[in-house]
Amino acid sequence: MKIQKRLFRIGDLAEKLAVEKFVIRFWEKEFNFKTYRSEGGQRFYSHDDLEQFQHIKELLYDRGFTIAGAKKEINKKVRSGGAQITSFPLDNEKNENTENPLIEELLALKKQLLELRKLL
Repeated sequence: MKIQKRLFRIGDLAEKLAVEKFVIRFWEKEFNFKTYRSEGGQRFYSHDDLEQFQHIKELLYDRGFTIAGAKKEINKKVRSGGAQITSFPLDNEKNENTENPLIEELLALKKQLLELRKLL
């Protein structure tokens, strides 16, 4: 499976956020992030994930929220349509000619979910 260049490894993400890797793993667990993993189990994060982690860091470090408070704040934004649903990057996401039927099905479901979200 070929990894897209726009993905970050956990060390790169930790460096960009100026936090330790264990902090990212903790936030991933606490905030129910669904991260992309390679066949070997290596975590990869998208630019959207980076933005979401930056938001969590801002809430916790800059604005003084607790984990529970940050979760409530994020849930408010999701309900009001102000935040994106956490997603995982797919190989060949922009390539419509993918050979993997599971990826095709996931892309179709993702499209349907985005259309439903617009209706809410």
